[in-house]
Amino acid sequence: MRRAVVSLVLAGFLAVSLALTMVSASGSRAQPSVVSDNPANFTPNVVDDATVRHTSVDALAYRGSTLYAGGLFHSVQSGGQTFTRHNLMSFDATTGAMRPFAPRLDGQVFALLATHRSVYVGGYFNHVNGLPRKGLVKLDARTGKVDQRFKAHLDGAVQEIRFASGRLLVGGKFSGKLLALNLATGADTGYLHIPITGTLAANAGATDIYRFAVNRARTRLVAIGNFTTVGGHQRSRAFMLDLGAHSATVDPWYYQPLANACRGRKLPAYLRDVDFSPDGRYFVIDGTGALPVSGGIGRDVCDAAARFETNIASPARATWINYSGGDTFQSIAATGAAVYVQGHFRWLDNPNGHQVPGPGSVARSGIGAINPVSGNALPWNPGKTRAVGGKDLLATPAGLWVGSDGARFAGERRDNIAFLPLP
Repeated sequence: MRRAVVSLVLAGFLAVSLALTMVSASGSRAQPSVVSDNPANFTPNVVDDATVRHTSVDALAYRGSTLYAGGLFHSVQSGGQTFTRHNLMSFDATTGAMRPFAPRLDGQVFALLATHRSVYVGGYFNHVNGLPRKGLVKLDARTGKVDQRFKAHLDGAVQEIRFASGRLLVGGKFSGKLLALNLATGADTGYLHIPITGTLAANAGATDIYRFAVNRARTRLVAIGNFTTVGGHQRSRAFMLDLGAHSATVDPWYYQPLANACRGRKLPAYLRDVDFSPDGRYFVIDGTGALPVSGGIGRDVCDAAARFETNIASPARATWINYSGGDTFQSIAATGAAVYVQGHFRWLDNPNGHQVPGPGSVARSGIGAINPVSGNALPWNPGKTRAVGGKDLLATPAGLWVGSDGARFAGERRDNIAFLPLP
């Protein structure tokens, strides 16, 4: 009997410890100021080679002194050496020195979550270290060895991973679209059995959850993707869930203009990222779409980033919308001091520009920072290779990490990954 009691206490302690190690997995970290526009010199370069000709870093995670980066790549240069890494790597976040962590994934990594001992990896892969693991795998954070106890048995790609209420939340192209899994085994806990159905258009592809964010209190979740109905409620492109102790429910929040199409009919699922502010009072979504339709400026989130208040259930308009004038936004990090955005845009503050700089616009090549209150561009302007546009931004206690698909940042060579320290 005593052994059973000790085991239960230990299990509870481990669960709490694991939760504490995953605090950074929800919402962006608060930062006291805007980061430097001068990138650190020590970061590795993710380079094209004969195996992968168009490389990208699409997912970032941070734990202790280690930075994990995933995407589509084969060769990494650091300290005068070239290392082979199969779509996933780790390195010292203060020196850039590569870690021996070198798992072999046979497809693109698109989502990461790191704990003290493990790394959860999502993406478009089927095998890891030669073992069948479709879309999701749990790895030893130091060795990269597959945790064979964790088997989620998904039938499609995972595009986002977060932690909440002692569960691993995953979203993507698999059956169910959004699930809450057991952290140790990968089994479905049943916490998130909410039907997500419908497609936005015949050319939108399969129903999916593309990205989602969880506030730092772990009480709200906002998801974006290709769907029209969530839990029986009309919810095109975005929805919010209330995360209870034992189950999640659909929140009344919905921005009705998200049912509108943008001018780019080939991009029906046009939203690209979402992030909560550190205090959870608001969240920001962004997207592509090739400009709003006639009359949509100030209403539609097309080639734009938009702020919404968490507790306003049915907003008539966003708090603010910042338009690029016709170029895509891909990723967001809201730190309180700034809302950082990344994509292949050329301008911010450009609602009246159609592939040209309209009145009042400011030049911002591929990356920029928006004032969270006014919605206008901040002076911060490092500039980077635009390319398609980086899929991930990660705020840490030391600064901002930028995952990208471009070779230069602030005029310097920073292949696919850059770090901007806090002053």
